[in-house]
Amino acid sequence: MRRFKKHLSSSQIIIIAFAALILLGALLLTFPWATQDRQGAPFVDALFTATSAVCVTGLVVQDTATYWSGFGQLVILALIQIGGMGVVTLAVAITRLSGKKISLKQRSTMQESISAHKVGGIVRLTGFIIKMVIIFELLGALLMAPVFCKEVGFIKGIWYAVFHSVSAFCNAGFDLMGLKTPYSSLTHFVHHPVINITIMSLIVIGGIGFITWDDIKTNKCRFRRYRMQSKVILATTALLIFLPAVYFFFFEFADIQTKERIWSSLFQSVTTRTAGFNTVDLTQLSEISLALMIILMLVGGSPGSTAGGMKTTTLAVMLSTALSVFRKKEHTHFFGRRVSGDTVRDAATIFMMYLTLFLLGGGIISQVEEIPLSTCLYETASAIGTVGLSLGITPQLGTVSQVVLILLMYIGRVGGLTLIFSALSGYQGNTARLPQEKLTVG
Repeated sequence: MRRFKKHLSSSQIIIIAFAALILLGALLLTFPWATQDRQGAPFVDALFTATSAVCVTGLVVQDTATYWSGFGQLVILALIQIGGMGVVTLAVAITRLSGKKISLKQRSTMQESISAHKVGGIVRLTGFIIKMVIIFELLGALLMAPVFCKEVGFIKGIWYAVFHSVSAFCNAGFDLMGLKTPYSSLTHFVHHPVINITIMSLIVIGGIGFITWDDIKTNKCRFRRYRMQSKVILATTALLIFLPAVYFFFFEFADIQTKERIWSSLFQSVTTRTAGFNTVDLTQLSEISLALMIILMLVGGSPGSTAGGMKTTTLAVMLSTALSVFRKKEHTHFFGRRVSGDTVRDAATIFMMYLTLFLLGGGIISQVEEIPLSTCLYETASAIGTVGLSLGITPQLGTVSQVVLILLMYIGRVGGLTLIFSALSGYQGNTARLPQEKLTVG
């Protein structure tokens, strides 16, 4: 076994670890005491739920509050926490606490798992991540506990506060509001400032990435000293929150008061890219708004964060590259720094991969289920972006469509390039260069 592990690349370790955790979670959810009726969940439903939890997506085929027992909900929460932090991060933390030496291989895997730029200082960064996760999730739970205790009682209120805090920070989108109305998410708290602010804050903090946290801790408000990656992430995240919120405010929710409209617009802008909670009925939104949400879901969060999607940096590189071409500039650049050609090619590859899988998955589900393509594309964007928003069709999907969504969620969480690098590990490309010839595009 030890010899086998030595031959695995970092990419292979990551995808195997996630797959193993999903299978373990699915097995636990099939146990009789995991469901309210004590019958246990069918394996496909358990596998779908475990994948959604580990991949911090939030798509469900059974309402979390009414179908799963306390044990089942605890398993789901544990899967969300491990999946959000990263299997590798938790493994390194446990190794460190046990006093064992962390090998170079483990450091390298950890580096790839959180998208760090170098191996040096990776163990210190792991400790910092664990501390920040505990602090933010506890703070979120403390802020929401009085609200939930008033709603459902003290003991259950504490559990609700912890569950939703972890789910929001890990950008998972799982909720326990089904006791009011099944699959209702946070629509009962659409105008509640404490729930709105806390959930949105946790989503954003979890979605900007561990490396950005480290930059903020080290350099405080001295933005100029931040790494270029952190600057790009923070600037892109701010724009992707502000601009859609403005659109939602002026073109949606016309039937509610201004203050409530602001909360609804801002919440949907924040949650759409990463988390999957919703405070409004999504089926009532216009087709243009749903299309905008699909784009936001495909973008997702930032590298090395609890969020999925093709990432904010990928979008930023694609837009900056296009702008450089328009201005006839040779290189893509941000904040006075040039981006390498390899990064541009990686961004283009990721963009095409997500777009292809999103369209292919939507087409398959539409054909199999005989549902309008636009509705299916919303679900596939939510799956591959690991968001969790739904127009309500997921619980009614057949086995083939569920498998499609499971694969999309898995690819969206571990990353398309990680899977490719894993498959091609050990392959040595041909260094010979073919003759060059002019090709006109556009």
